[in-house]
Amino acid sequence: MDMLLIAGLWLDASAWDDVVPELAALGHRAVPVALPGQGDGDASATLADQRAAVLAAVDAAEGKPLVVGHSAAATLAWLAADARPGKVGGVALVGGFPAPDGRAYADFFPIVDGAMAFPGWGPFEGPDAADLDEPARDRLAAKAAAVPVPEGVARGVVHLADERRFDVPVALVCPEFTPAQAREWIAAGDSPELARARRLAYVDLDSGHWPMATRPRELAHVLVEFGRELAD
Repeated sequence: MDMLLIAGLWLDASAWDDVVPELAALGHRAVPVALPGQGDGDASATLADQRAAVLAAVDAAEGKPLVVGHSAAATLAWLAADARPGKVGGVALVGGFPAPDGRAYADFFPIVDGAMAFPGWGPFEGPDAADLDEPARDRLAAKAAAVPVPEGVARGVVHLADERRFDVPVALVCPEFTPAQAREWIAAGDSPELARARRLAYVDLDSGHWPMATRPRELAHVLVEFGRELAD
């Protein structure tokens, strides 16, 4: 199965470098998706541009791919399910929940000079970054500082249109939070999109918010297991 890997904010496609060989060793073709505006220096990129890049990867995939979205990119993975419900085999959301229709994609931090810069580790202290030692933090922060998110991406408005997206199987991978917490949040109305998903699995992964950096082998096995369930 092709697995399309979409990195979250302040990350480029190299975020998956440790996961790709693990997936290959397990017999799957991993395709990190290069997002306009995240690593290519295109400050004018928009959410529509990133959506188009993801859909191009879906259209180029063999068979029905598994689309994996990390953190905020859970929304990009869900946009793929909305636009290609008959082509996307499944969606895996790693530490993130899809934004609903009409909501800004990721307007979380101040926009300065047309971009949302990495805010440092302060907002992520606690479970998010608990498994990152100082060298790992330094490496991630250096990469993140080089990949500010263009305003047109962060403040782009999410548009969802096809109800068939709710038929696409979803795995919510729970790294810095537990499946029990995720269920409570969804039941409380915090994720109206996942509340309507007809086939939603919760997968526990004991890590922080960036398991591709700290638990790449375990993350690969989680994705492969979900892919196997899709194939059955």
